[in-house]
Amino acid sequence: MKKSLVLAMAMALGVTASAYAANPFSDVPAGHWAYDSISKLAAAGVIEGYGDATFGGDKLMTRYEMAQIVAKAMAKGANVDKLAAEFADELDNLGVRVAKLEKKADNVKITGQIRAHYEDYSDKKNGDNSYLRTRIWFNGQVNEDWTYTAMLENRQHFTKDGNSDNTGNEETRFQRAFVSGRLGGLQVEAGRNNQSIFEGEIYGTRADAIKIAYGKDVKLTAQYGKLSSGSGTWINDGGNEGEEYGVVSLAGNVGKLGLEGVYVDVKDDDGLGQDNSIWALRANYKFDKDWAVRAAYLKGDVDEAGVSDGDDGYYVGVNYKGAKAAKAGSWGLYATYYDMAASTYISNGWASSFANNLQKGGNGGYDGWKVGANWALAKNIVAQIEYMKLDSKFISANDDESLWSQVTITF
Repeated sequence: MKKSLVLAMAMALGVTASAYAANPFSDVPAGHWAYDSISKLAAAGVIEGYGDATFGGDKLMTRYEMAQIVAKAMAKGANVDKLAAEFADELDNLGVRVAKLEKKADNVKITGQIRAHYEDYSDKKNGDNSYLRTRIWFNGQVNEDWTYTAMLENRQHFTKDGNSDNTGNEETRFQRAFVSGRLGGLQVEAGRNNQSIFEGEIYGTRADAIKIAYGKDVKLTAQYGKLSSGSGTWINDGGNEGEEYGVVSLAGNVGKLGLEGVYVDVKDDDGLGQDNSIWALRANYKFDKDWAVRAAYLKGDVDEAGVSDGDDGYYVGVNYKGAKAAKAGSWGLYATYYDMAASTYISNGWASSFANNLQKGGNGGYDGWKVGANWALAKNIVAQIEYMKLDSKFISANDDESLWSQVTITF
C-alpha cells in the first residue's frame, strides 16, 4: 500500500499521533512510519492484511482489494467520496451503491450570484427597472483542456408589473451556454456568452459567437457571431438583435501601460442599409497599486448615412482602488467622462437603464459623466452606488440623470 494512501485513509478516520492499539502485523515494526495509522485501520476493521499475519505494504493491490477497503471505510463513516467515485463499479459489485452522478462529482462545479438593485432617474416615463437577479452557474470539465459553462438567470421585478417581454413580474432564462478550451496554441470559446468588446464600452452583453485568441503578453483575438440583444444605437437602425458582427483586436502591455486596438464590423439585417464599422484605440495606465487612468478614441462610419451627431467619440476616466469580493473592507472609487457619437458603440454594458432608454428609437450619441463607488461589506458581499448625468446628442428630451445602487452576493 502506498504511503499517501495509508495516510489519507487514516486521516479520514481521525488517526491521532498515539498508537491506537497493538499492531497485528509482523512486518510493521513499532518504528515504522505508518505504525500508528495501520494500527488504527486494523483496529477499526478497515484493513485485515494477509493470512500469514503480514500487512504486505510492498505488494501492489488490486482494484477489487482497494474497493473492499473503501467499502469498509465508508461503513465507518469516513469521508472518502473521491475514492468512492473512482471505485464505483467495484463497489457496486460488492453491493455498495454509489450513484453514477457521484462518479463525476468532481467534474461539475456549481456557483451562484444574487444581485438586488434599485435605480432612480429623472425621466419617469418608463418607470424604473429595479429587480432581484439570481444567477446559477454550471461549469463542467470535459477533459484536461476543455470546459462547458452554462448559466440560468431569474429576475423578480420589484416595482413594475411586467418585464422586457411583458410576461409578468418574473422571468427565468437560460442565459449562457458555451464551451472553452485550447486547440494547439489557440484559446477557443464557442456558444452564447457575454462578450465584452473594448472594456464593454462598444458592446457588453450576450452574443452567439466563436472567439479565438492567440498569445499571452500580446494577445490577438478574433470573433464572429450574432448579437443576441441590444437596442438600436445609430439612426434608423431597427435594432441589433440577430445582426452579424465580427471583431479583431490586438492588446498588450508596455510596462504599466496597457494598449488595445480593435476593429468591429456590424451587418444590418433590417434592410435599412445601416451597416457600421468601428475603429477604436484605448490606453490604460496604472500609476501604482491604487491609481489608474484610461482614455480611448472611437470612430464609426454611419455618419455617411446621415447621422447628424458626428462619427467619432472619446472617453477618459480615473480609478482609485476597487472592491474585491474576496477581501472584506476593500473599496474603490471611479469617474468617467464621455462624448460618444451614435456610431461609436452598439450596446454598452453599463449598470443603468438610461443608456438603453437613450438608444430607443435610434436616439443616438451622448455626452456626460458618471461617478461611482464600491465596497466589500463582507466576504463575497459587495455594494455599489453610481450617479450618472448624460445628455442626448440627438433628442434633448432624452437628457437624464440616474442614480443606481446594488448589492451583489456570490457563493
